[in-house]
Amino acid sequence: MFTLMQQWIEGYLAAQKRAVDSLQPAQLAGLIETLRVAHAADRQIFVAGNGGSAANSSHFAVDLGKGASDKLSRRFRVLSLTDNTSWITALGNDYAYDQIFVRQLANYARPGDVFIGVSVSGNSPNLVKSHEWAKENGLRTIALVGAKRGRMAELAEQAVVVDDTHYGRVEDVQMHVLHLLCYAFMENPVE
Repeated sequence: MFTLMQQWIEGYLAAQKRAVDSLQPAQLAGLIETLRVAHAADRQIFVAGNGGSAANSSHFAVDLGKGASDKLSRRFRVLSLTDNTSWITALGNDYAYDQIFVRQLANYARPGDVFIGVSVSGNSPNLVKSHEWAKENGLRTIALVGAKRGRMAELAEQAVVVDDTHYGRVEDVQMHVLHLLCYAFMENPVE
């Protein structure tokens, strides 16, 4: 039994490594530059996802807003649209679940701000609608998606595709990307 579990673990870790290795450093450098430009112009960064991607979005907002900002002369203005449960449930109840992020963007976002959507499928209706709205309203758009790409990858100005469809692996690699974006400013505080 132990040997079978060890083999499964080895296979899982090998697949995780392949998913991480599918990332393109030049593409990630482009995301860092988008955040650097937004920071220099005092733009707002919005991030959103569902389920595990919502948790990753919240984690990213903390790390960029606190950790990365602690290393810079001016703080990042970052907001996870997944964090206000009262607002999310009011919007979902009074309008529709696919409006929970768009309606928040309508209150806060301005042209030149950045919207980051995090989704394994790339087809979450609330994130697709958010990318459509952001694009129509002059926001920079970034999609972090899995191998299925989905509509978000088509809409986003910058898309990072993790070459896997396993939800856990893709979410793990997306957190790698989000941490990398933060640590780029923590460990290389170039303004």
